Amino acid sequence: MTDNRNTIIAVILSGLVLIAWQYFYNVPQMEKQRAQQQAQAELQKSTPQPTASATPGATPQSGGATQPSAAPAANQQAQPVVARDAAIAAAPRVKIDTPRLAGSVSLKGGRIDDLALVQYRETVNPSSPPIILYSPSGTAEPYYAEFGWVPATGVTAKLPDAQTIWQQDGSGSLTPSTPVVLKWDNGEGLSFRRTISVDDHYLFTVKDEVSNVGNAPVTLYPFALISRHGTPQVSGYYILHEGLIGYLGDHGLQEYAYKKIDEAKQVNFKATNGWLGMTDKYWASALLPDTNAQLQARFSSNPTGNLHTYQTDYLLDPVTVAIGGTATANARLFAGAKEAGVVGVFPFAGLGGYNKDLGLNHFDLLIDWGWFYFITKPMFLGLDFFYRFFGNFGISILLVTVIVKLLFFPLANKSYASMAKMKSIQPQLQALRERFPDDKVKQQQEMMEIYRKEKINPVAGCLPVVIQIPVFFSLYKVLFVTIEMRHAHFIGWIKDLSAPDPTNLFNLFGLIPVDPTTIPVFGHYLALGVWPIIMGITMWFQMKLNPTPPDPTQKIIFDWMPLIFTFMLAGFPAGLVIYWAWNNTLSVLQQSFIMRRNGVKVELFDNLKATFAKKAT
Repeated sequence: MTDNRNTIIAVILSGLVLIAWQYFYNVPQMEKQRAQQQAQAELQKSTPQPTASATPGATPQSGGATQPSAAPAANQQAQPVVARDAAIAAAPRVKIDTPRLAGSVSLKGGRIDDLALVQYRETVNPSSPPIILYSPSGTAEPYYAEFGWVPATGVTAKLPDAQTIWQQDGSGSLTPSTPVVLKWDNGEGLSFRRTISVDDHYLFTVKDEVSNVGNAPVTLYPFALISRHGTPQVSGYYILHEGLIGYLGDHGLQEYAYKKIDEAKQVNFKATNGWLGMTDKYWASALLPDTNAQLQARFSSNPTGNLHTYQTDYLLDPVTVAIGGTATANARLFAGAKEAGVVGVFPFAGLGGYNKDLGLNHFDLLIDWGWFYFITKPMFLGLDFFYRFFGNFGISILLVTVIVKLLFFPLANKSYASMAKMKSIQPQLQALRERFPDDKVKQQQEMMEIYRKEKINPVAGCLPVVIQIPVFFSLYKVLFVTIEMRHAHFIGWIKDLSAPDPTNLFNLFGLIPVDPTTIPVFGHYLALGVWPIIMGITMWFQMKLNPTPPDPTQKIIFDWMPLIFTFMLAGFPAGLVIYWAWNNTLSVLQQSFIMRRNGVKVELFDNLKATFAKKAT
C-alpha cells in the first residue's frame, strides 16, 4: 500500500508542478508582458508609424536574369497617428458587407485594411463592440493585407503602390454575390485590373490582371503581403503560439513568436504548396496561394524606433507581359476567426473547411492543437458533437466526461478493485511490519509475496489519476485555444466557459463592491468562485473515500491537497473546473460501487464522521 500511495503522490505532485508553473510563473510573466505592452501602446500613440513601400531590393540571378529579393516591405517614412474612424474616412473606399464581416477596401493602395468580425464581440455583452481585425496605416495598430506587382531589375515602368488611387468599375459593396472590380492605368501603356471576391465566411479571392499596350514587353513579379505595425498584445501562455506562422512545403510548420522574429530579423523560404500569415489566440490572417505555386516566402521584423513592423509575404515566379498581352495572378486571403469547421479539422465529421475545399497543406494547424493533438482533436470533436444537439458546451463537457469514464471503465474497474483488495489485506501488512520492524528488505519480500498470492497490482490504484491527467490537459487546451469555447454559456452565472468563474468568495459573491483580485502582490491568489469551491469539496469527498494513510507525511499531503487544488484551479477556465468537479463526483460513485461489489466497506461516511468528531473534541 505504501508503494501504491507513493506512486499516486508522485503522479499528483507532477501535475501540481505543471499547474504551479502555470500559476506562479506564467501568470506573473503574462501580467508583466501586458504591462510592457500597455506602456508600448502609450508610446505608440505619440510615435509616428511607418507606411508600406512597393520598392523591393534586387539580386542578380544566373544567366543574366534578375528578380526581386523580396516583396515590398515597410520603409521609414513617418506619418502622425490618427483615430481609426478618421483614417478610414481619409481615403475613398468600397464597403464590405457579409454575414460575418464588415469593413471596407481602400481605393488608395487597393488594400484590405478595414475589417471587423461582426459575429464576435469584445465581451460577453452582445451590445459590446465587434472584434476589429484590420485597421489602416496611420492608426495606432495598423494591420492589413496588400497585393500587387513588383518590377524585375531594369524595369522602370510605373506600378501601383500604397499611394495609388484605384477607380471602382461600377458601384456597390463587396458581398458574397457581388465582386468588386478596381482599375488603374499608369499612362505608360500598362493598365491594371483587380477583381476582389469574398465568400460568406472569411475567404477573399484577389485576381490581378495587367495588360500591356506599350512598345516593349514587361517582366513583373506578383506578390502578396500581410503587415502588422507594433507588437500586438498576446495571451502570454507557453501552450499557445501567437505570432507569425506558416506551413511551407518541405520546411513544414514554421512558427515565429514576435520576440523570436525580432531577434532573427528576417527568415526566407523557397517552397511549393504552402501558406503563411499571422495568428492571434482566436483570430488569424493568412495568405493562401495556389498549392502548386513556387513561393519565395518571408517572415520579417523591421524596427522603426521603439516599434516593429511585422510582415509575412511571398513572391511568385515572374511573368512577362508581351506587347498586346495580358498577365494574371491569383491570390487568396483568410482573415477572420479560427473556427474549426471553417479552417478544417475533421473532413469525415463535416469539419473539412478550407483545408479540404482548397486542398491546402495542413491549414488545420492554424489552430494550435499542441503536441497531443491526437487527444485534443477528438476531445473537441466530442464536445462539438453534443453541442450540436444541446446547444450548450457546458452540457457537452458533462456528457463527454461520462463517455471518457465509460471508455476507461474496464481499466478503472481493475484499478479500484485492486485498491479494494489492498484495503482488505491491510491487517496482514500491518502484522508484517510488526513481525519485521527493522528489516525493510524482508518486509518488501513478504509484501510482494502477499501481492502475488492475492493477485494484486500495487500500482494499479494510480491508473485513474494517470488517465485523468492527459484528459484534463487536453480539455484545458480545447477550452483555451478554440474560439467555439469563447463566450460559451453554461447555466446560471457562467457566461464564458473559457474564462474563470466570475464569482468570488472574498467579496461575498458580489455583496461587497470590490474586486479582491486587483489587490497588489497577492490579489491573483484571491480568485475563488463558486465552482472552484464545489470542485474542492468533491475532491475532499474523494480523498475521504480512502482510509487515512498511516504515514503522517502522506496524511498531511492528502489532507491539504483539496484546498491547494481549489486555490490553484480557481483561476483556470470555468469549463475545466466544472469538468474536474463532475469527474470527482463520478469517481466517488464509481469507486463506491466497485468497493461494495468487492466486499470492501465504503469508509466515506465513517471518515467524514471521524473528521468532524475530531474537530468537535
